[in-house]
Amino acid sequence: MMAASLLRRDKKATAAHLKADLNRTDNSSGLRQLQELLDAVLNPEKPAADTEALDWCKCLIAGGEGFEEFCKTVRSYDNATLCGLVWTANFVAYRCRTCGISPCMSLCAECFNNGDHTGHDFNMFRSQAGGACDCGDSNVMRESGFCRRHRLRTGENVPSIPRDLLLMSEMVLPRFILCIIQYLRDGYIEPDTSTERDLQKVLQQLEPQISFLEELTKMGGAMRTVLTKILTNQQTFKELSMGQEENLYAKKNYDKYLSALKNSGLVSVEEKAQGATADVTVGAEGGAGALVLLGSTAPASPDESNKEEDQDAGQSVGQRKRVKLSSSTKDPCIIESLKHKCFLEELLFWTIKYEFPQKMVTFLLNMLPDQDYKITFTKTFVQHYAFIMKTLMKSHESDTMSNRIVHISVQLFSNEELARHVTEECQLLDIMVTVLLYMMESCLIKSELQDEENSRHVVVNCSEALLKNNTYWPLVSDFINILSHQSVAKKFLEDHSLLMLWMSFVSFFQGMNLNKRELNEHVEFESQTYYAAFAAELEACAQPMWGLLTHCKVKETQEYTKTVVRYCLETLQIWFDAIGFIDEPAPNQVTFHLPLHRYYAMFLSKAVKCQGLDLDSLLPDQEMLMKIMVHPLQIQACLSEIHSNMWVRNGLQIKGQAMTYVQSHFCNSMIDPDIYLLQVCASRLDPDYFISSVFERFKVVDLLTMASQHQNAVLDSEQERPMLEGALTFLVILTSLRIHLGMTDDEILRSEMVSQLCMNDRTHSALLDLIPENPNPKSGIVPGSCSFEEMLSAVADFKAPVFEPGGSMQQGMYTPKAEVWEKEFDPIMVVLRTVYRRDVQSAMDRYSAFLKQCGIHTGNPWPPYKERTPLHPCYKGLIKLLHCKTLHIVIFTLLYKIWMDHQNMSEHVLCMVLYLIELGLDNQVQDNTVDEEPCIEEHCHDSWFPGTNLLSNLHHIINFVRVRVPETAPEVTREAPPSTSTEASSYGQVEDSSANLREAQVFSLVAERRRKFQEIINRSNTEATQVVRPKSSSTRWVPPGTPPQLVTEILEIRESMLSLLIKLHQKLSSKQNSLSASWLEDMDTSRHAHGDGITAIERILTKAATRSCQIKRSIQDICGKVCPPVPPKKNSPTDKKTMDKEERRQRARERQQKLLAEFASRQKSFMETAMDVESPETEAAMDLGASEVMESEVLYDCVICGQSGPSTEDRPTGLVVLLQASSVLGHRCKSKEAKNLPTSDEEHIYAADTCGVAHDVRLTLMQRFFKDSSCLQSVSIGWDGGVYVQTCGHTLHIDCHKSYMESLRNDQVLQGFSVDKGEFTCPLCRQFANSVLPCRPGRGTEAGTWHTPTNKKMCVLVKEVEDLQEKIGLFPTESNLSKEMEFVIKDIKNTTQKKYMDYGKNPGSPDNDFLFMYSVARTNLELELVHRGGNLCSGGASAAAKRSCLNQLFHVLAMHMRLYSIDSAYNPWTKLTQIVQSREADDFDEERPEVPMLFRDVPSLLIIFVLTMPQPLRKEHFTCVVKMLYNLQFTQALAALSSKFSPEERHAWSTAGALKKNTANAEKSFEALLSHVIGDLSTDKSVYKVNAEETSMLISSVWSPQSIEFSLQQFCLPFLRLSCLLQHHLYGDNLTGCLEEEEFSSLAVCLGLLPSAPQPSNVVHSASCLQWPVGAFDLVTQWCVEVTGLSQMQAEQSLTLLVQDPLWAAPRLLQLPDNYNIIFQYYHRKACTACKKVPKDPALCLVCGAFVCLKGVCCKQQGTCECVLHSQHCGAATGIFLLINASVIIIIRGHRFCLWGSVYLDAHGEEDRDLRRGKPLFLCEERYRVLEQQWVSHTFDHINKRWGPHYNGL
Repeated sequence: MMAASLLRRDKKATAAHLKADLNRTDNSSGLRQLQELLDAVLNPEKPAADTEALDWCKCLIAGGEGFEEFCKTVRSYDNATLCGLVWTANFVAYRCRTCGISPCMSLCAECFNNGDHTGHDFNMFRSQAGGACDCGDSNVMRESGFCRRHRLRTGENVPSIPRDLLLMSEMVLPRFILCIIQYLRDGYIEPDTSTERDLQKVLQQLEPQISFLEELTKMGGAMRTVLTKILTNQQTFKELSMGQEENLYAKKNYDKYLSALKNSGLVSVEEKAQGATADVTVGAEGGAGALVLLGSTAPASPDESNKEEDQDAGQSVGQRKRVKLSSSTKDPCIIESLKHKCFLEELLFWTIKYEFPQKMVTFLLNMLPDQDYKITFTKTFVQHYAFIMKTLMKSHESDTMSNRIVHISVQLFSNEELARHVTEECQLLDIMVTVLLYMMESCLIKSELQDEENSRHVVVNCSEALLKNNTYWPLVSDFINILSHQSVAKKFLEDHSLLMLWMSFVSFFQGMNLNKRELNEHVEFESQTYYAAFAAELEACAQPMWGLLTHCKVKETQEYTKTVVRYCLETLQIWFDAIGFIDEPAPNQVTFHLPLHRYYAMFLSKAVKCQGLDLDSLLPDQEMLMKIMVHPLQIQACLSEIHSNMWVRNGLQIKGQAMTYVQSHFCNSMIDPDIYLLQVCASRLDPDYFISSVFERFKVVDLLTMASQHQNAVLDSEQERPMLEGALTFLVILTSLRIHLGMTDDEILRSEMVSQLCMNDRTHSALLDLIPENPNPKSGIVPGSCSFEEMLSAVADFKAPVFEPGGSMQQGMYTPKAEVWEKEFDPIMVVLRTVYRRDVQSAMDRYSAFLKQCGIHTGNPWPPYKERTPLHPCYKGLIKLLHCKTLHIVIFTLLYKIWMDHQNMSEHVLCMVLYLIELGLDNQVQDNTVDEEPCIEEHCHDSWFPGTNLLSNLHHIINFVRVRVPETAPEVTREAPPSTSTEASSYGQVEDSSANLREAQVFSLVAERRRKFQEIINRSNTEATQVVRPKSSSTRWVPPGTPPQLVTEILEIRESMLSLLIKLHQKLSSKQNSLSASWLEDMDTSRHAHGDGITAIERILTKAATRSCQIKRSIQDICGKVCPPVPPKKNSPTDKKTMDKEERRQRARERQQKLLAEFASRQKSFMETAMDVESPETEAAMDLGASEVMESEVLYDCVICGQSGPSTEDRPTGLVVLLQASSVLGHRCKSKEAKNLPTSDEEHIYAADTCGVAHDVRLTLMQRFFKDSSCLQSVSIGWDGGVYVQTCGHTLHIDCHKSYMESLRNDQVLQGFSVDKGEFTCPLCRQFANSVLPCRPGRGTEAGTWHTPTNKKMCVLVKEVEDLQEKIGLFPTESNLSKEMEFVIKDIKNTTQKKYMDYGKNPGSPDNDFLFMYSVARTNLELELVHRGGNLCSGGASAAAKRSCLNQLFHVLAMHMRLYSIDSAYNPWTKLTQIVQSREADDFDEERPEVPMLFRDVPSLLIIFVLTMPQPLRKEHFTCVVKMLYNLQFTQALAALSSKFSPEERHAWSTAGALKKNTANAEKSFEALLSHVIGDLSTDKSVYKVNAEETSMLISSVWSPQSIEFSLQQFCLPFLRLSCLLQHHLYGDNLTGCLEEEEFSSLAVCLGLLPSAPQPSNVVHSASCLQWPVGAFDLVTQWCVEVTGLSQMQAEQSLTLLVQDPLWAAPRLLQLPDNYNIIFQYYHRKACTACKKVPKDPALCLVCGAFVCLKGVCCKQQGTCECVLHSQHCGAATGIFLLINASVIIIIRGHRFCLWGSVYLDAHGEEDRDLRRGKPLFLCEERYRVLEQQWVSHTFDHINKRWGPHYNGL
């Protein structure tokens, strides 16, 4: 009852009262009260969502004070020295390899940035599975890397905690945790029950409670200690977990828990019962697999239907497995159900059952900094390990679950101390291996390798989900992790039963994913299981192997190696027996997976290389070696078959397997060990046996005959050549590769690097990726003493990234140094390492390019021969391969066949044959090895060669050879030695036989191999001597069907290898006696290293001659026979023929060169006219419609129909143009410096000082006081959202264009543009465009009068201009041309958004339209100025002019604007040129005044005048307008200037100028005019009143006449530039270049303001350009009075309008910080301004610095995402955004977007898109300038090619 009364009271008070009670010595009543209260509050029968209980707990724990204050207090006692911050997936963390002891070490950003890691090898990464910060943990990282906070051992100086602070926590929390557990028990439903199972829901309801636990852990060490006590206390658990006796709910709850526990063993209870009875029913769903562990029967058949037939097969498999497994599981507890002793154990249990909810995982990990907890938790985790994996296998969300498991395990097992502890105490290794076996047994199938019917071997089925989805990954990853600790690995290697278990695990992968060659039709379904197979072998077999190998590096660990090798051999023997292997591999089968062979090979290699063991002590007998050799050799032959297209019917996936096998991540775990193993076998087996095996496996035995025809039973004709090349290349690789045979780690690294660089230039990251490292993936350290970087700088040069404008962005590349090409290029290594065959070709092309460039060799070079590192003494036997008769016979035969031009021979064959000869010459066998059984040797080979030494066999002459040939062969008809070499193509079985005519012995490779095999078997005294060999295999070589009968013929040869070499030399150099008798003496050996076949033969002959005098003599003899014996067929006619052939070739080549050159020059000229995107150098003034217009009618070429003609009213021609809205001008600022991007909360960017804003403010201010129509003619708009028009310069008929658009519309191909929006690409140069601008028909007649210099008086011209303006604009006659012009105007209006067009009070009014039209002209002129660098100093028709269409644009706009006439009463021209009588005041009452002339924008007036006067305008009138406007501009300059003076200065200048007023040319003196302006503006309402106080403060400098003159010029320059540009476009006047100081005078002369007499630069005065139509002072007064007479305006407002500064700096993008990390750290966690959340994809606008969410749904408005919205608002639909999380820039242009690339590169000049590598990135200024350049010049559309629609989703 007490509880009920307590519940009603105030929580805080109750808590305080209870705390006081509990603090007394006798606290029993307090305890009782508390327990009752908790019973009531923490009642698990209440719904979990009820937060009342949580509030009570918070109050009770805080013991009466506020929970927040309580947290603060507890935190102050935090004694933790570790950071331990836990993060989940996608968190950005750091890893520093320099500071890490464990490879899994990671740091949170805060600890990383507060530590000192300069110059370290670190990277930033996005966590995949989650992790925790290791700062402060010296087990995982070096203390030098700790951050400032964790370097100081904070724990020592923390005061000890007062006892009563956490008293309540100790009482309340056990009940709270129990309550959570009870909810979890209650909510859990087994997956197989029929009820709907929604674990997520249960977890959601518990969210607040678990979050509360998480909050507690974050209070620091003190609270964690309390939690640890509660979680690990066994007594508390006993008392609480069952609940009180009488509580029924608690009992039921506990029963639920027990039943859940029942199935927690690896083998469930029911299965145990079954196991006891031997009667087993096999479930279809691998359930039985689990039984195997307990010793019942076999893996379930994967398919229901064939259970019956499989029963007996299954039985035997099971029996075999059972024996092993049941005996090996030492500890039954691995399999038994779990038992729990404390809360932590049950909590983990439920965490597993609920499949690792993120919150629970985080809570469990947050506790880890507490050492006691860490140890207990690790043990608990290990105890539950089997159960975790069992749950994982059943889970539907295995991916997420895997990540969460690894998130925990990596924290526990990376710590060597802990790992060793649990290995010793909890049998971690046993558990892992057992669970791995258990896991794989669920997906075993029968192996079909070799003997399908009787095979007893089982392999994993790669198409099972377990392998396909990498479900085994967490387990294997943990295993690799613990094996990286030496102490653990040693335990593993010492435990023989574990090793046996492991070997049986590895044998599950031996021979998996078997491929059978399809011989008839193509496979229906290409399975992709091979990915799973390769991944499984790499992760589950190879990586643990590399882990173990790292601990077998020294002599002391010899025993481990011996043990592993012993078990490998045993397991291999078992495997051979299981698959029923005898001596021949089954045909047409290959598996790439032989992990047992590779384990054996790698441990052998380590034993010899590092541990000094004797190879022979580790090798089995010869017979076993012969078996071991078969499958790796089979793979090599199949690689060749696959490349020879013999497996095409198996689909692409078989090529995929061949490529993966040699690919850089796999090669040193697959092909390298295989080749090494074959080298070991070759060095120990009989060389003749080995060589003949190779040729037999490669199926080319039949080809090796002296006869010109043969029959091949197994290969088609077109496969013979590639297979022969394959066999020879393999032999070369086998005999010359030294990776495991004596190269040091540094040499290996060097050769790997060189071979990759020779194939292609590589980026640093690509190279790192391509160099196979010790695939212990976490090692990150390349073995060997020399670091990757040092080696790289030794062999390669860095090519910095280059930028061709308009080209692609290059990355920094490494390219081989010259001496590397010269001395180290090794084609054999390249062949071994290429995934694509084209890379070999690429390496050779690069090599020959190098030789040409250095002038070493000009022709087509052959792969160079490279000297090898000496062999390790153990492997000397390998050399015997090069010195055996079989090989020499093959070499002799091939040399003969090549010389005789037999078919299917190739240059590559010869190249490899010569390579083998040269290898043999370089590697001589020591003579002390006498042939073991000379008798046998003699008996067999006598007829071919006397001995085995290559040197002595080279000059041995072979006279006759007996061959079997088809009857039809040419040899049959004549008994004489053959004088022909036929190319007929019938084949026969051939046995190479040689004979002196007396005793003709037949030599057959196959027979020879059989004999050797039998011999070896008999010699090895195993019981296997009498094994019956299946007959089938030996008869396989008999040809099928009935080919032509074979006849034995004898050929007379009379050649030796030497003579054949010399004849081949003649043949290659096509000279009769290419080698003179004395050539050896005058040989220059140095030039032998590089060259073609001729060089190679000379090199071989020279080497042979230097090694043996006899050879030297033979060579001289052969060369001495002046006319060497040549087969008669080869006589003169052929020579002549070859000569002709050569000549013909030469001529053809020359013709081709000529054509190419012509084509190139055409292309160049086309490129220059068409595509010139950025090249200011080309000065071809292609000024459309400028100078040409004048002479006569202009002719245009239509790029569609190809006709040339004038543009007419009926059939107008148009320019291809791109219209785009642009805000580039509006973003200009006053200062030349770019604004900085803010990277902290203190920095901001203000847009108030931009050009766009300034003009907006000005217009708004005017509209407040003046008449709207007048305002709209006094300024220009289009600074933001103005329409820019650019062209590629090509023209087309408008009707042709329409049909072109139709065809594009019907084209189904995906285009990068939208035809419906009128977009297209120029048919000629493919530049992007969206409209056509009609060309005005050229009028030839008035051209003359246009230009004629005038000598009319000023006043006459002024009157003429006025009359012209009065002319009413005639509506043009309705014609095609006028229609098209209307369309273009419509296009122009549609280009920009409505808001950028409507500035008037009443939108849509003519005035508004008028303003928009002339502003288009203004925008284009201003932009051209910007493109010319902001001034006209460079002169010339710049690149911009080439693309400029201002002339045409002006005519279109003029035609449109002539429709509006300006009311003469308001015509500004009158105010400019006449003194107007002031009208009656009453006119103004009803409306506002007009804008005073001094407030008007002069360039706008110029454009209005030009556009509204009848076209074409005579130049004299244009000049007149410019002159009148200059007067106004100058007066404005004076007014603006005068306002900057201090009152004293103003007074001084006023008086000084007044004196000059009466002088002769006062009207052209700025002093007089300045004084007049000051006087006029100071009258009654003086504008100067305002700033008297301010200016005196600001201006300390004094104004001199020079500085005033300079200011005035600067003020007038923008107007002059614009006028000049306009004149250039309208009249084609040339712009002359000049120095910047002279720009003013140069422009004034150009515009006719100054007489063109050149003056010395210093005399030009701006005032001297003035030409007044009427009295200057009167006109100025008239203008000033308009200002001072304004009644409504405040003085300061007048002043703002008066002081307009027309000068703007060039537009700039924001200045970015040099280091990308500064941007990343600030912005990637920054919350979005709109939705206050941290965006998933944050982005930055590089124009204005706005922070936006890319693709963020949160910030969508009307279906448009934020980036697109911002691009419309900030750049009128052009946006440049930096994606923070990817470091790349995207461009949005209208409805399309493209990925531009990155402006941040790493130290090696590479981008890091998506920050995958996480290396530090630095700003690349050149790239950023290119980006800015493209923005300013509006060329994004032309330069970037890959555009796609964004559908408003960015």
